[in-house]
Amino acid sequence: MTARPPEGDWLGTPYLKFERQGPFAVVRLDRPEARNAMTPAMYFGIRYAVSHVENDPELAGLLITGTGDVFAPGGDLGGGDGSDDWMTWGSALSMDVTPFETLRQSVKPVVSAVNGLAQGGGMQIALCSDMAVVSERATFRVPELFRGIADTYYSQMLARLIGPVRTRDLMFTGRVLTAGEALEWGMVSRVVPHDSLLDEAREVLAQVCRTAPGARSVVKSSLDNYLGLFDRIGMKASYRGAEARQGFLAFKERRSPEWVHPELRTEGRL
Repeated sequence: MTARPPEGDWLGTPYLKFERQGPFAVVRLDRPEARNAMTPAMYFGIRYAVSHVENDPELAGLLITGTGDVFAPGGDLGGGDGSDDWMTWGSALSMDVTPFETLRQSVKPVVSAVNGLAQGGGMQIALCSDMAVVSERATFRVPELFRGIADTYYSQMLARLIGPVRTRDLMFTGRVLTAGEALEWGMVSRVVPHDSLLDEAREVLAQVCRTAPGARSVVKSSLDNYLGLFDRIGMKASYRGAEARQGFLAFKERRSPEWVHPELRTEGRL
């Protein structure tokens, strides 16, 4: 399949699979060779899928899931070439290709079926969906500060969802959170047996789709206002800063960044 800008059910990248299942669209992140690490076109493809479903009268809602034991680990910082994509990181840096605001504002319901590892932008996709149905095997992590990125989107949203104390715990330590811990913290609402994840997620999506769309949009707007805005300017500046460049280089070279005290450096990536 030749890469091209998105049209129809093609989302602009071979790493996203769009399938129609009755009244629902199912988008699967499918880049197992890179453990679903997301290229810019994958981020944009999720964004396009939301709008595509919104404008299709035959579809009532969207389900997002991943392949294998990974939901989505965030952006591909490991140097994957993404040669089959039509959009490169270079072109993406000058525009917002991420789907987070689109997910928060979606007219039709979006449910994430979190089948495994969810971190960085992948975890954000789950949090910005209307609902996240989570496998008992799923894990969550926010490693952005290890990459030199001031992710104010996370600091804003997580403080609202789980409070500032737990937000500091999650962001400052980069710890891995289990599905059970995420449920206990109030970060997700449902944890289900792994083998029944997709069936449970479809049922949740069906339940949401039965609610009145106009009234639901008012509730969504109220919740979106509660989550509030994040510091876009500060976050964008951090992407172009020295720490982000060092964080990217350290990730690629599988080592601790130079800002880590020599006695605190570890083998491999942080």
